Amino acid sequence: MTVSSSSSILQAIQSPQDVQGLSLTELTTLAEELRQAIIEVVSTNGGHLAPSLGVVELTLALLKSFNPDQDRFVWDVGHQAYAYKLLTGRRDQFHTLRCLHGVSGFPNRSESPYDHFGVGHSSTSISAALGIAVGRDLAQQSNKVLAVIGDGSMTAGLAYEGLNQAGGLDRDLVVVLNDNEMSISKNVGALSSFLSRQLSSRWLVRFKRELEGRLRQIPRIGEDLVTYAKRSEESFKGLFTPGMLFEAFKFNYLGPIDGHDLRQMTDVFKQVRSLDGPVLVHVLTQKGRGYTPAEDNPTYFHGVGCFEPETGKSKKISSCSLPPYTKVFGRTLSQLARQNDRIVAITAAMPEGTGLGEFAEEFPDRFFDVGICEQHAVTFAAGLATEGYRPFVAIYSTFLQRSYDQIVHDVCLQNLPVTLCLDRGGLVGEDGATHHGAFDLSFLRHIPNLAVMAPKDEPELQDMLATALAHNGPVAVRYPRGVGPGHAIKDSATALPWARGEWLRSGSDAVVLAIGSRVEPALEAVAQLAEATGKEIGVLNLRFVKPLPVEEILEAARQSRRLLVVEENAAIGGMGSAVLECLAENDALDGIRVRRLGLPDAFVGHGPQKALRAEVGLDAAGISKALRDFLSE
Repeated sequence: MTVSSSSSILQAIQSPQDVQGLSLTELTTLAEELRQAIIEVVSTNGGHLAPSLGVVELTLALLKSFNPDQDRFVWDVGHQAYAYKLLTGRRDQFHTLRCLHGVSGFPNRSESPYDHFGVGHSSTSISAALGIAVGRDLAQQSNKVLAVIGDGSMTAGLAYEGLNQAGGLDRDLVVVLNDNEMSISKNVGALSSFLSRQLSSRWLVRFKRELEGRLRQIPRIGEDLVTYAKRSEESFKGLFTPGMLFEAFKFNYLGPIDGHDLRQMTDVFKQVRSLDGPVLVHVLTQKGRGYTPAEDNPTYFHGVGCFEPETGKSKKISSCSLPPYTKVFGRTLSQLARQNDRIVAITAAMPEGTGLGEFAEEFPDRFFDVGICEQHAVTFAAGLATEGYRPFVAIYSTFLQRSYDQIVHDVCLQNLPVTLCLDRGGLVGEDGATHHGAFDLSFLRHIPNLAVMAPKDEPELQDMLATALAHNGPVAVRYPRGVGPGHAIKDSATALPWARGEWLRSGSDAVVLAIGSRVEPALEAVAQLAEATGKEIGVLNLRFVKPLPVEEILEAARQSRRLLVVEENAAIGGMGSAVLECLAENDALDGIRVRRLGLPDAFVGHGPQKALRAEVGLDAAGISKALRDFLSE
């Protein structure tokens, strides 16, 4: 591809193959154009800025060195794939990033043929890429398969399960470790790069294999000489690189190399193309590279809302100053911890995201960030609980799915007093299907011994945390992303009556049974409908998904022959199913009509929370329409 000096290189790229024809000078210019495009769009739409800025050169080096039409690229988590999206046919749509019906914030197989595996949760890339590589071999093809995984994702066990099998199968697989945290001085880094360059050359790999074969042929001492030679190489290499860990998994380790040096990366990747078997390339990058605010504060700009691109300062979309549920949770847990020294807080690599930053500062000895290890977090909490402590495990709902077995066997089977704090329950917004907390009520409510609650507002969340602390058994408290209705925060939390709902208004024409975030819009819909039609419609805040507030549910059935159950959870197996079961078991279904309003049997896409709730009929207008239809039947 030929580009004039005055034109935009990015605008001239029609497909990823165009990257291969660029010179190093043009690639450097393109890197700056990509950063500018990413900053411009993310400053307007929000998104994962720092990770994507950190891998611009790495993305270009991969597309320069490999064949995107034949080779397979698997991005771990995928929040670093913005440059990849821009270069693989989505440049003209990139301004719709994370918007309703726009470009996804993560790789999505239905969006592009160059997205070879859909992701959104961490540490899946190596296992997925190995599966793709085995499929390639079964089809007797010869393309390369690459997994790009960050150092954070390498804290999860799944990554090592993938490494273990990949090394054992000895398949042709390339793992690129994108390390944006390790600090290495220039001298050590230069020496490591030198070792990487020498140890990756084709002739040296062949020489090592031939030498090993000849040594083995020496009678009696051949195997000892091979062992000694390997130990010598590993000990020398291990002085300067972390390669011994990956060599133990039978990977050929190369690195670390500078992830912003295009020449060095393209040289190494060209060598990698000629190597067979599992290879791990260790690349050092800087999060937020090229944008000073993101370089200075990569944690804030990891996932950021709208901001001023000139300064990096957050844009005030509204004058709302309400504390989000996450902050209410963190402050309340700190209040409770001041009164109870047995409370400990646990999170999986999300101390700020789950609101536990203040707790960590005030109670450092009682705060534990276990990394991206949700399974371990839950079992770790179970162990603490056996020693008389009261662990509160704060994990996003969608990520808690990864620890289901531990919840069942390690917590609930032993009836241990572990509190699962499910942040981001329901629709989360722009991160989309991989991040919606759409299934927690369904997959938790059937587990024996586990109590499940969801607050309608901020003070009820406070009280539910106190309720969990007072209960001698496992509890899950589920709350949504963002701010609540804005009800005043209490100075101290008090335990709620166990397994009791809350009547907010009575009615004989219909009763809405709502839970969590859908209580307030249900009240709004009922008030508007009652004023417009004169209908008497009740609203019952269920509070407890399990144990059910049976007394209040049966009272609702006695008040009205029409019950509408509203929840921001999958309708299948959720709160509505629980209410139907309750009515059936109490022989209260005769003459009663029940309608369920919840998330559809489909994966909801990405977009603003408000827009998504309107689209699935879970806002006040949707609830009102469902009631009108119900009453007109």
